[in-house]
Amino acid sequence: MEENQSYLATEKVSKLMGKYAVPCIISLLVGALYNIVDQIFIANANYLGSYGNAANTVVFPLTVIALAVAVMIGDGCCAFVSLNLGKGRKDTAAGSIGFSVLMTVISSVFLCAVYLLFSTPIITVFGGTVNEETFALSKEYFFYIALGIPFYMFGQAMNPIIRADGSPKFAMASTLIGAILNIILDPIFIFCFRWGMMGAAVATVIGQIATALLSLWYLLHTKSVKLSGHNFRPNKEIAGRTLSLGTCSFLSQISLVAAMATINNMVRKYGAPEPVFGQAIYTQIPMAVVGIVMKVFQIVISIVIGMAAGCIPVVGYNMGAGQNERVKRLFSLLLTCEAVVGLIALMVVELLPRQLIGIFGSANESIYYTEFAVKAFRIYLCMIIFACLNKATFIFLQAMGKAVASTMLSVIREIVFGVGFALILPLFFGLDGVLYSMPVSDILTAIVSAIIIVSTYKQLSCKHEAGTSVEYGEAKL
Repeated sequence: MEENQSYLATEKVSKLMGKYAVPCIISLLVGALYNIVDQIFIANANYLGSYGNAANTVVFPLTVIALAVAVMIGDGCCAFVSLNLGKGRKDTAAGSIGFSVLMTVISSVFLCAVYLLFSTPIITVFGGTVNEETFALSKEYFFYIALGIPFYMFGQAMNPIIRADGSPKFAMASTLIGAILNIILDPIFIFCFRWGMMGAAVATVIGQIATALLSLWYLLHTKSVKLSGHNFRPNKEIAGRTLSLGTCSFLSQISLVAAMATINNMVRKYGAPEPVFGQAIYTQIPMAVVGIVMKVFQIVISIVIGMAAGCIPVVGYNMGAGQNERVKRLFSLLLTCEAVVGLIALMVVELLPRQLIGIFGSANESIYYTEFAVKAFRIYLCMIIFACLNKATFIFLQAMGKAVASTMLSVIREIVFGVGFALILPLFFGLDGVLYSMPVSDILTAIVSAIIIVSTYKQLSCKHEAGTSVEYGEAKL
């Protein structure tokens, strides 16, 4: 049965943000836990240790590539569906959902095939050759993760679409069920059966299958729109607008992959000349540690993205309905909440780095492991407040239909600054330069974001801004 979402234009914005953002935050946190839980159990298995940690770090960017394609489709559809529901165009919204389902299936099967056929060169590119043990564990873990790529991508792509349909709690529950299965099965497969990296990967894939099946069930019971056969036929205009709105999400994730690949290789290159990490027994430590720091950052950024992405249906509907002032109030509330999250995260990583690294099996490692981890946390994440505000700005602009501005900011942060400084700073500061690349990138991006934020506020203050009523075009920057 179709459901009217007109309350999105009348309900108090803070209440709407809570209704949509909280389930989205939980969904993303739970999604992030797949890889993080794997790494925690791997790190605490004494027969895997830092070698398993390093292997997990190598494979992690490869799952992000799959996520990048999935969120491009899902987030783009979510924004486009919300904009069209706000304008009362339910058939156009249904066409976007149909296209997104079709595109997800095709792209996920293709990516799975590429991963299985070219696993060795792919793992090599992402730093898996740091030593022989890490390479072997990386290949084992990657093989089973690759088999689950179609299920993973389907669940991730459908999640924002389910939120756009007005069911954020179902979106949260479907992801939560999969993650719970992973948490239950990980220790059984790793410690009881001693399946090692294979066990961690198989537990993850089983959870992903559960989420994908629940998402498929929901597609047969959508509320705001009614899907039929013709909605699954490609429409050039709908496909173009859906994917353009999802480009920011894609670039945000795929550029993160480029940054991680660069960082992994820079860590391998500049760790080798170090007196300690140049020794064969310790070569994997910098890569393992940087991977852990990124996982902690992923937890924080999942909250940040969850708050912003949860607002997409609300922002899109109100932009479509011409309710600029409500969008402006929501943007202010979002930026305030993101700053608070960033401040709390900063206090944790600066004051409790030893406790954080302890979660990932430091008791089984050398003192060099812990010392480098403490330094990595305190340097790499010292500007995490700016990282939170930057990410929120990217996504909010996307929700407003500002695909170009959103994409531009994402590219500047992740490619120009993220990759650029990861390549340049180690030339002057060695291994520490890799750690400095993150805060420097976030500070410079924050300056650009501030300019865009001011411009956006000015636009939202103009109630009759021409860009807000354009049928498929982008709102004016």
